[in-house]
Amino acid sequence: MVRVTDENGIRVVQLDDAAGRNALNEEMVDALVAALQIPDDTRCVVLTGHPDVFCAGAAQDLLRRLAAGRIHPTDLVLAKAILDLPVPSIAAMEGHGIGGGLALGVACDLVVMAKESRYGCSFLDLGFTPGMGLTKLLEHVLSTAMAHELLYTGENLKGSRFVGSGVNYVLPRNEVLPKAMDLAARIAEKPRYALETLKRTLSIGRRQAFESTRTTEALMHEVCFAQPEVKRRIEDNYAR
Repeated sequence: MVRVTDENGIRVVQLDDAAGRNALNEEMVDALVAALQIPDDTRCVVLTGHPDVFCAGAAQDLLRRLAAGRIHPTDLVLAKAILDLPVPSIAAMEGHGIGGGLALGVACDLVVMAKESRYGCSFLDLGFTPGMGLTKLLEHVLSTAMAHELLYTGENLKGSRFVGSGVNYVLPRNEVLPKAMDLAARIAEKPRYALETLKRTLSIGRRQAFESTRTTEALMHEVCFAQPEVKRRIEDNYAR
């Protein structure tokens, strides 16, 4: 479900559930959190998926349990695990990244997208507000105007629309992972103590925004998940 390779100071973490379109069920979340516990000699982390799908967001069963109140949205700590990495992280988003999948990508320090793939925030289509800190994290990668458009409309935009938006690179799909690995190699040449020090400094704003928005998102979720319409929308969405 998650493949991990370590070489030359670079840890590559690959979401590898083709049948489930790399959706975030509890098993996937646990495996990713474990993979983000990095060795002492790691100096960069690359997060990737499959060429056709980076991550399809939350799995249907997970959403059902959220809507039923059996688990709490704040239990989903994956974005925090990425933000708390002591070394730089790179999202190699070759394939589509939707909802929580997009949140995984923008939680990384550097983002590489594919021109052909689609990225979007499907939360409101399912009847509830964004989670995983995306309400604010998206503004740290995209312009505020584009971030708000994605959050409000739920539209899945082609990567080509993000050129010049704040994403580090938007490339043809077959160039995404090689570019991410090239960036990682350049980073991994640096001493870890210096990388850790710079990472703590550069990530202060995003980490603070994430912590503050977790509380806000939890309150919004209490309102939304109490609505019967959410359960219907979840079922209808996955029936398509």
